[in-house]
Amino acid sequence: MSKKVYVAMSADLIHPGHLNIIEEARKYGDVIIGLLTDKAIASYKRLPYMTFDQRKKVIENIKGVAEVVPQETLDYVPNLEKYKPDFVVHGDDWKTGVQKEVRQKVIDALAKWGGELIEPTYTPGVSSTELNIWIREMGTTPGIRLNMLRRLLESKEIVRVMEAHNGLTGLIVENTKIKKNNVINEFDAMWLSSLTDSTAKGKPDIGCVDLTSRLNTISDILEVTTKPIIFDGDSGGLTEHFVYMVRTLEREGVSAVIIEDKIGLKKNSLFGTDVEQVQDDIENFCDKIRSGKKAQVTQNFMVIARIESLILNAGMDDAIERAMAYISAGADGIMIHSKERTPAEILEFCARYNEFDVKVPLVAVPSTYNSITETELKEAGVRIVIYANQLLRSAYPAMIKTAETILQNERAFEADKECMPIKEILTLIPEHKK
Repeated sequence: MSKKVYVAMSADLIHPGHLNIIEEARKYGDVIIGLLTDKAIASYKRLPYMTFDQRKKVIENIKGVAEVVPQETLDYVPNLEKYKPDFVVHGDDWKTGVQKEVRQKVIDALAKWGGELIEPTYTPGVSSTELNIWIREMGTTPGIRLNMLRRLLESKEIVRVMEAHNGLTGLIVENTKIKKNNVINEFDAMWLSSLTDSTAKGKPDIGCVDLTSRLNTISDILEVTTKPIIFDGDSGGLTEHFVYMVRTLEREGVSAVIIEDKIGLKKNSLFGTDVEQVQDDIENFCDKIRSGKKAQVTQNFMVIARIESLILNAGMDDAIERAMAYISAGADGIMIHSKERTPAEILEFCARYNEFDVKVPLVAVPSTYNSITETELKEAGVRIVIYANQLLRSAYPAMIKTAETILQNERAFEADKECMPIKEILTLIPEHKK
């Protein structure tokens, strides 16, 4: 009877290193590939470019692979205990660093039934990290980007979104990452806020920046990024106009639009009742949701309904009633908004929302109640957290300080410590590799 050989892979970007490992594994018996699911990969780094089914199809057709099984976690042990392989094969690049602990668990598990770990030399000159960089430089397609938000919601407990208002801030959201507790933390998607877009153009946040102008901003960001985009559609305008907004955004590859249940001249929600704001009636807003959903071409685009009841002091019961109605009308998500300094009313809404028989992903925007953590929001049932304006708000004070320093000293020398070096700004955006 042939021995079983287990090899775990993400296999998003197949390269000679993967083939070398499989070839080595074949020497010991029948090769079982433990293919990490999207959820397993997203638990410690960026969502893979290909879906699980796409990756599975590729691996199944590689010579020497006997079987492909899902590996639901980064930890090998559940699958090892299930299949009890005689050998596990992995490159020798995991003896130090993040994967050292995972390696030891594999050794301990194999020892229970006399299995053996085989560690061939890691293939030199091949780097999945470098391949990922090259793919980001090449960009993506509207179809791939469009579906990415739904894939993230299927794979992650909470999706982390940061605002972007031009190509440069798009690059910041695309590339900024830190390593924390052996996990890569980064933003999953971008939020195109009407507030930051209009402010960056020097205009008030009253809807005076039209869709054509905002599409130019989208185009700038699409050109230099690959992550999914959630678009702030304000109220969506007239229902007849919202239909065209949905079609246009979907065609561009935007993943979702969020529209608020208000009518009349747009005023920023965080003004609350300090300015005149009128909430739409439930049936009219439901008609808008239904019309938007009918207008889209694919099943991937999302229409998310934003509830303003707590902002406008309409009460918690009104917010709950609207959430139920908007879900029945076909909304793909519910965003609950608050201008309070504490998250108390948001958490109350979440608790009541979690009792719904039918739920869609819940979105929170902790701009004012910013003491709450992502973990607390996740535990409350929030699926998407949006940091809606922090990049622009942090950039403006820094630019003012630099301008004032130059005026004060009548030269730029003193302001230099506030600025990145000229050489770095010249090389900040690299040319595409040929």
